[in-house]
Amino acid sequence: MGIRVVIFAVSLLPLGLESRPISYSGGSTLMLFSDDIKNSLYYHYSPTHQYSVGIEAVEDKYQREKYAYLRFTYLLNRKNSQHSQRNLYFQTGLSPNRDANLFYGIHGDWETRRWFAGFNVKKIETKASMYVDQCYQIGLAPYLGEYGAIHSWLMVKTRKFSYEEGWSTYPVLKFFKGDTLVEFGYDKHNHWNAHLMYRF
Repeated sequence: MGIRVVIFAVSLLPLGLESRPISYSGGSTLMLFSDDIKNSLYYHYSPTHQYSVGIEAVEDKYQREKYAYLRFTYLLNRKNSQHSQRNLYFQTGLSPNRDANLFYGIHGDWETRRWFAGFNVKKIETKASMYVDQCYQIGLAPYLGEYGAIHSWLMVKTRKFSYEEGWSTYPVLKFFKGDTLVEFGYDKHNHWNAHLMYRF
């Protein structure tokens, strides 16, 4: 079964969930990503709320290769206030069957019920190349949904790969409800990109 079939199947699940790279203690998460650089299917398990371990199957469009990462994410810092939450994570991945195929970086977010801001910076090293992937995102919830309702975000994302000259900036729509998140964006250069997530 190809990644496209799995993406379609997961998209039929009910919408919803905040995008977090670590689940609750004892929880699992299934994520699918698709953009101009890669398609990937990523599963992780969180023994505690502090870290997660998982495996990611990647179809690398840039390198024209398929491989897998063993992944680890660690919560470096979390700050909760009455109206907001802030998180900072360390993330890394290593391909066990390929020399010098790894990534490492940081991921952070801050949000209230109305506003969202986040970033993701990764250094990717492969046998053939080395590059940095930077992504920054801001968003606004057009309405404040009740608990259990479908929540929506209107966002703007800007992204740059170090092997490219300019930044790519495009609109993103995010919806979540319960344990599922669906996020879609479109850029005239990168075309469609999608992020689907289900937590269980």
